[in-house]
Amino acid sequence: MKTVLKVLRYGDHDFRFETDFDPDSNPDAIIDVIAGASFAMLTTLWGGNENAVIAMIRALTIADLSVCADRKGIIKMLDKESAGLAKARLEAQKEIERRGGKVITFGPGVQPPKMSC
Repeated sequence: MKTVLKVLRYGDHDFRFETDFDPDSNPDAIIDVIAGASFAMLTTLWGGNENAVIAMIRALTIADLSVCADRKGIIKMLDKESAGLAKARLEAQKEIERRGGKVITFGPGVQPPKMSC
């Protein structure tokens, strides 16, 4: 198991960040995290705390952008990369459906019904 990102808050302004990833030595690790996280976000692998996790991801993103020297450039890059990933996900979904599969999406906190086999 690897720690993607661990954020600990010791006080009002004392945040500490830990990760097992070193993007300088392995840039592909970031791509793997993006792919894995997006897959987990599309499936029931979330763990039931989706709303809180999304809120914290967005809070960290806003904090990062607020101290960024090129905020508009980073927003543009995030928009472009996430749009590309969204397009690829939609194309994969269409391919699954074209081959006879079925894709059902559930909103955050909504558990799929129990199915008997």
